[in-house]
Amino acid sequence: MFTRLLVHLFTIKMNESKLKYQIGLTLIKGVGAATARKLITALGDEEAVFNTKRHLLEHIPGIGKTLSSQIKAPGILDRAQREIEFMHKNNVTAHFYTEESYPFRLRECYDSPVILYTKGNAGFNRQKYLGIVGTRKMTAYGKANCEKIISALAQKYPDLVIVSGLAYGVDICAHKKSLDTNLQTIGVVSHGLDLLYPAAHKPFAEKMLTQGGLVTEYLSGTALDRNNFVARNRIIAGMCDVVLVVESGAKGGALLTAEFADSYNRDVCAIPGRINDTCSAGCNNLIKKNKATMIECAEDIELLMNWENASNKKQPVQTRLFEDLSPGEQAVINLLQKDEQMHIDLIARELQLPVNKISVLLFDLEFKNAVRCLPGGVYVLE
Repeated sequence: MFTRLLVHLFTIKMNESKLKYQIGLTLIKGVGAATARKLITALGDEEAVFNTKRHLLEHIPGIGKTLSSQIKAPGILDRAQREIEFMHKNNVTAHFYTEESYPFRLRECYDSPVILYTKGNAGFNRQKYLGIVGTRKMTAYGKANCEKIISALAQKYPDLVIVSGLAYGVDICAHKKSLDTNLQTIGVVSHGLDLLYPAAHKPFAEKMLTQGGLVTEYLSGTALDRNNFVARNRIIAGMCDVVLVVESGAKGGALLTAEFADSYNRDVCAIPGRINDTCSAGCNNLIKKNKATMIECAEDIELLMNWENASNKKQPVQTRLFEDLSPGEQAVINLLQKDEQMHIDLIARELQLPVNKISVLLFDLEFKNAVRCLPGGVYVLE
């Protein structure tokens, strides 16, 4: 018993030490997500980044003297340690991009954060994620459509997760309706988890901690900044299979979220409005330019994402159909027979194979009419 306790305490200490270096990476001036990944690839892990001698850091492509001096800047790890203490006091969890708990959809994005800070009980790797965004100046038309779509989806897909930005208007409408219909909902915020903006949404945010959660890439003490609101939109887009723009003017953050989603090869859809309605101008333009699928009801989203067919129970597939499969292909079939549908990243993780090898297996299985690819990189048995 005493030995197990010592091992447990030692493991906690080791994990904290690792987390300190992970947070420290994000504190290095001039080192963004791409450079942080490059450093870890070159040196092996986050601790090595800080322990490697400066003259060796300088020779890593893209680092040089300036960045190597920033890596050695004093106070970085002390600040990281203070953040860990804040996390302990406030039930905040960190998810590093190499860890299984990190949202696998977001990890696919070229500019995803190196680390995410979260509060709540949300699962980040469930099957269906819908981002809902729009104007802060939501009309009665937008509210009615937003609530109608969420209510209809909640009845058929209780495992659906709604992601938004906790802002006024469409965002908070989506969160509130998700809570009312017992769906998990995640709010992506543009500041540290030591505050909440806007403060008026605190009651809903507190409920979300037991029915979803809050997510940010920012440390505690981060001041509100306009650029951070833009940056958080990419996280909303990256975490989701599909993004719905409920209402938007000709310009606005919702359209930026749609652009991010499109750049990540996510599906984008929008609710149309009257041609002279300024609150729907952005949605109408997305549809007119073929950048978004027109959505009038929940069934349109189901059809776009093929959720209804994917949710139907599959009849057991006869073994004789798979007599010509390789061991690797058979392993994929076995997984899909058990879980019905899986994202390619989950398949790779379950089989402990690189994604590129899984892609080849899935391509061959599609050619053999054994599996089918759904939107968002999800696979099901044919």
